[in-house]
Amino acid sequence: MAVFSTIVHIFGVVIMVFSGLMSTCLLTSIIAEDGAATSFLQGTLITLLSGALLFFLTKRSSKKVSRKAGFILVTLCWSLASAFCTLPLLLYLPALSFYDAYFEVISGLTTTGATILSGLDHLPMSINLWRCELTWFGGIGIIVFAVAILPILGIGGMQLLKSESPGSVKESDLPPRIAQTAKALWLAYVVITVICICALRLAGMSWFDAVCHAFAAMSLGGFSTHDASVGFFNSLPIEIILTFFQLLAAMNFATHFLALQKRSFKPYAKDIEARGMLMVVLGSCILAATVLWHRGTYPDFFTALRHATFNLVTVATTSGFMTQDFNLWPIFVPMWMLFLSCISVSTGSTGGGIRMIRTIILMKQSRIEMFKAIHPSAIKPMKIGDSVIGNEIIYSVMGFIFLYFICIVFLVFAQLLSGLDFITALSSIIACINNAGPGLNLVGPATNYSVLNDFQINVCTFAMLLGRVQIFSVIILFMPEFWRK
Repeated sequence: MAVFSTIVHIFGVVIMVFSGLMSTCLLTSIIAEDGAATSFLQGTLITLLSGALLFFLTKRSSKKVSRKAGFILVTLCWSLASAFCTLPLLLYLPALSFYDAYFEVISGLTTTGATILSGLDHLPMSINLWRCELTWFGGIGIIVFAVAILPILGIGGMQLLKSESPGSVKESDLPPRIAQTAKALWLAYVVITVICICALRLAGMSWFDAVCHAFAAMSLGGFSTHDASVGFFNSLPIEIILTFFQLLAAMNFATHFLALQKRSFKPYAKDIEARGMLMVVLGSCILAATVLWHRGTYPDFFTALRHATFNLVTVATTSGFMTQDFNLWPIFVPMWMLFLSCISVSTGSTGGGIRMIRTIILMKQSRIEMFKAIHPSAIKPMKIGDSVIGNEIIYSVMGFIFLYFICIVFLVFAQLLSGLDFITALSSIIACINNAGPGLNLVGPATNYSVLNDFQINVCTFAMLLGRVQIFSVIILFMPEFWRK
């Protein structure tokens, strides 16, 4: 009962934080006079009162968060709290079903960038801001934000961070206390976001578009204020800026904090994940451009390089912007882009997928196994940089990757059972579980997920949730051992 009380208490805090976010959109709606103020006012009041009620009813709860409570809170914060975020959409768009509104909100908070809405150019300014604000807030994580403010309430947050992303924050050279670490990551996140906003404004975007697209770029959320996404602007400078900042967002924010703190680029040179990600992604841009040029998709190599670079980077970093309908490209390129979304981004970034460090560990372990096949008596420890990787980490990585692919297999079969064709089923699940956004065929960049029925939408929603909390935090709740004392 004590654990339940603590969970409800913290959940109430999280809900109240969302009411604060809604109030910024309420203010925007009032200033812009866009007609959505009443929807945001009602949503803000319902959310605030619900959170306050849960908070004050459990104010005498234990201030210690156990590991079990941490896992439950992670799932609650990403799933149930999202239901409150649907209120502005449901109140302003009464024809929108709850499943569709929930999909849109989960897509934002998990930084997936898949959408079921059309006519984005004509939506109220505050509704578009709410969508992009959710991606920005979800980018660094509800839980990382929570551990920065919970100590103020006398509630520890270490278990929350461990439950969401084990091993995703580099401990060396970072502030030793978890709250200080969370604040350090938020500082880096905010500073780089502000720089991105200013750069986009200088490149020709309006202030509103610059804010929304910077939020979506830094969170790797991919939401846009236009149906044509970044293709609406048809601007090479804007594409270059967004490409650069998406690559930054795909790196570990602990590395960004150290670089800002030390005013040096050395932390980037030492980051093995950043080096691996840049080599794989930028090398793939040249490969994709070569294929598109050779197949005659574009008349010259530099045009092919421009479009291949932006669209490949946005999918590989699990962002979800687009300037071209890559569904019409030679199938090798979009399938390679979806594959990159599985492996490219760093831990401690705002992206999804397996993460580069797990890819590196798996590759090194495969090499060690081949070495041992040749030299059975040899002892060869795995090293990444100067660190020796223990077997417990290797086994954890292998277990995660097994679960990752098993989840993809089951979810793809669920989509096939519902009547989807193979390409749509496969690409929708890969795009959603990697939090990457657009898929192929029926859910390609020229369309959106509104073509799916309720069952298919719910499968995609579950895939997004699984991908964002890195699978373990959800799957572990279904294990009988977890609920035993």
